[in-house]
Amino acid sequence: MLLIYDTNTDPHWNLAAEEYLLENFSESIFRLWRNADSIIIGRNQNAYAEIDTEWVSSKGIPVVRRLSGGGAVFHDLGNVNFSFFESGISRQESNEMFRRFTGPILDALHSLGVEAYLEGRNDLMIDGKKFSGNAMCFSRNRIMQHGTLLFSSSIKSLAQALKERPEKFDGKAVKSHRSRVTNISEHLSDKIDVIGFMEYLAKYVGRGSAPYRWSEEDLGAINALAESRYRRDSWNFGASPKYGLNKVVKFPGGLVEISFDVSSGKISAMEIRGDFFFNRPVEEFCSSMRGVEHTPEKIAGRLNEVAAGEYFCGISPEELMTLFF
Repeated sequence: MLLIYDTNTDPHWNLAAEEYLLENFSESIFRLWRNADSIIIGRNQNAYAEIDTEWVSSKGIPVVRRLSGGGAVFHDLGNVNFSFFESGISRQESNEMFRRFTGPILDALHSLGVEAYLEGRNDLMIDGKKFSGNAMCFSRNRIMQHGTLLFSSSIKSLAQALKERPEKFDGKAVKSHRSRVTNISEHLSDKIDVIGFMEYLAKYVGRGSAPYRWSEEDLGAINALAESRYRRDSWNFGASPKYGLNKVVKFPGGLVEISFDVSSGKISAMEIRGDFFFNRPVEEFCSSMRGVEHTPEKIAGRLNEVAAGEYFCGISPEELMTLFF
């Protein structure tokens, strides 16, 4: 087994590295890595339904979509991520994989005196509180299973970033299930920091493994993949399954009710009703928004292009932006 201990904390790069290891290696691999503040969403999730967009935007926190399924998670430098890669695995064996690959992690925690256990299919718990969620992805006969390990994460930031939104999103996207959580560090009798914990896992789980250092070819390929996929809104937001948003907002200029559908990341249909005053038919405005990518940058740009103030008297483009997220 190869051991990869990464110090790069860029979430776009790290998720590109996960895909690279899944698609280009055949060896068994154990990888440890961390991300700076970020929200990592599952392959089939609607990004906007999972996050508090205003808080995330104000903090400059990136949202990055991973290849594996499951729910949204908040990463910071107090969270440790682990990954296992193995070839020759059939999809029929997947139900046993969570138990198999979380076993070494649990053994390591037990050796530290932490009474951790697997609950359900893919959650690791301490005293009824979750500290690790796990997800997997197949490519041909190769599996990637990765998970989080809350060690000294900001629970407050986690709760804020993933706060459920009051408006309703309808669609086929997988919604996250919120659980009570805890940090591993709170259950250690001998205190260590997050780096010490990572080093312990590397030695305990990776004992007997051959350390692997990225080659220049590896780094070039991972950087290219990060740029072509994981740094792009078309992947992180546009890859969401078809969904719809319904929202009602009372502005000083009147009440506006908006309903729109998003398909392949772009607005496909829209209706607006309310008691606001207007200078031009609102149907024209709805038509002008069709085909626009459902991202803050693209929506803001189109609102400026179409002179939205001409449609909604007394309602600014900045206020209109709040209707879309």
